[in-house]
Amino acid sequence: MVLNRIALFFTMLMLVTAQTVSAQAPDFIDLAAETTPAVVNIETTSYGQRSSRRGESDGEQRGNPHDELPEFFRRFFGPEGEGGGGGPRSRPDRRGGGSGFIIAEDGYIVTNHHVIDEADRIIVRLADRREFEAELIGSDEGSDIALLKVEAEDLPTLKFGNSTKLRQGEWVIAIGSPFNYEQTVTAGIVSAKGRTNGAQQYVPFIQTDVAINRGNSGGPLVNMKGEVVGVNSWILSSNGGYIGLSFSIPSEVAQSTLDQLRTQGYVSRGLLGVGIEDLGLEEAEALGLDRPRGALVNRVEADSAADNAGVKVGDVILEFNGQRIERFSDLPPLVGATRPGTEAELLIHRWGKEQTVTAVIDELPGAETEGSERGRRAGVARNQLGISVETIDAASRERLGDPEGGVLVTGVQSDAAYRAGLRRGDVILMINNREVGSSREFSRVVEDIETGKTVALLVFRNGTTTFLAYTPERED
Repeated sequence: MVLNRIALFFTMLMLVTAQTVSAQAPDFIDLAAETTPAVVNIETTSYGQRSSRRGESDGEQRGNPHDELPEFFRRFFGPEGEGGGGGPRSRPDRRGGGSGFIIAEDGYIVTNHHVIDEADRIIVRLADRREFEAELIGSDEGSDIALLKVEAEDLPTLKFGNSTKLRQGEWVIAIGSPFNYEQTVTAGIVSAKGRTNGAQQYVPFIQTDVAINRGNSGGPLVNMKGEVVGVNSWILSSNGGYIGLSFSIPSEVAQSTLDQLRTQGYVSRGLLGVGIEDLGLEEAEALGLDRPRGALVNRVEADSAADNAGVKVGDVILEFNGQRIERFSDLPPLVGATRPGTEAELLIHRWGKEQTVTAVIDELPGAETEGSERGRRAGVARNQLGISVETIDAASRERLGDPEGGVLVTGVQSDAAYRAGLRRGDVILMINNREVGSSREFSRVVEDIETGKTVALLVFRNGTTTFLAYTPERED
């Protein structure tokens, strides 16, 4: 009898415990049903005819922002079927994929820059299995955000929420296509905020423990209200798969990027003009700080916003427009998000004393990215090469890496030129072994090119020269 009572007691205790746990655990059923219809699968194709830069591996995407990062820092998007072997122009078509989500009923879709980077064809597959070929409206490597457009109406959408209100420990879900398993939902909590990496120093990433893997790139991070608070971007992994460290672009950063891509085709960012580093305990004591905090200035660029404001080497920036700088990595996202030409107040610590200075923020050079399809198609090419160029001024020449001579490519209207690898922002040094140093010289050289003949261009990009060749399309 006593044993029966003891058994009954423990049975009741287990039931109560189970009910308590069930009552505390979040219910994702309705949330998943409401949000998954607006999440899409993205498939990309990069034509194999594209040339590679000299010394570039055929198995790596050109311009990968993580080339310099350790092996465990890798995107969880990767092209499939990347063939090795062969030199430039012998590489087979490359296919890749990722995720995205619809933000407007008429077909605007958000994804990651690295998902569609250098893609020649982008296919979007909706939750109802319909497929569309997408137009690339704009793409920004600095924030890893891209905007696509498909021709459709009355599509399901997701709305952005306020990521600044996210709290550590808050429940969130991720939706995407890991390993091409479409409409996959995973859940976890916000682990931390304000994380950074070397490739996107202007993005204060949201860290979560949501299970995210290859193919989740570009999918939404959703709060319990069904709002998008982040765009899933990368993971930290020692084996290429999920180990509990996932990172998403905050909704505020994504929205700012998308607004600029839609209105001007590129993203402009603020520039202060300083080199900064973190402080240790000894540096803080030597500089007269009560504890390690702020961003220690180790370089001030001449005639920069910081220089004109009176910032000096050895200063410690404690606040930017009233926002505290605890670690040096807190400063770049705040500066980058500031509109160029506006004033910003800096609270600085200088050898035991604090003072406030006002800086007029400059613009980060090279804001117009080649990822913008609008930019790629901008202008009308009035020559048989199907490209638009302009003479390079002194300021642009310095920003481009001081190429000797050449003309700046401002638009690539020819599909053949684009498939060959020519991009807006490239510098054409020679055409068929003839040097071009101005738009007038470019026109004279192009006039002598025979119709239907293959042309060879010597192109300068990021300090490297390479030959690209293609046959211009015949005019109708």
